[in-house]
Amino acid sequence: MKKNIIYCSYSCFFCQRAYQLLKKRDISFKKYHVKNIGDWNEVKEKIGRKTVPKVFINDFHISRFDDLLTAEQSGKLDEILN
Repeated sequence: MKKNIIYCSYSCFFCQRAYQLLKKRDISFKKYHVKNIGDWNEVKEKIGRKTVPKVFINDFHISRFDDLLTAEQSGKLDEILN
């Protein structure tokens, strides 16, 4: 089963915007705060960068909030969801 996941930080403005966009679209997801993850180095290896937010929709990696917003505006997000 494919998952929707967002890795974020409590103090990150773009993380909050990504979270709000997903909620607005009624996309269910698991939210991980980087401060709560036991082995952040392992997560960094998985996502490839040290910055957040990192969004995975149906296991498709969307690197930054700007990419998520572009995907939503272009219709790509709908393609990924289906």
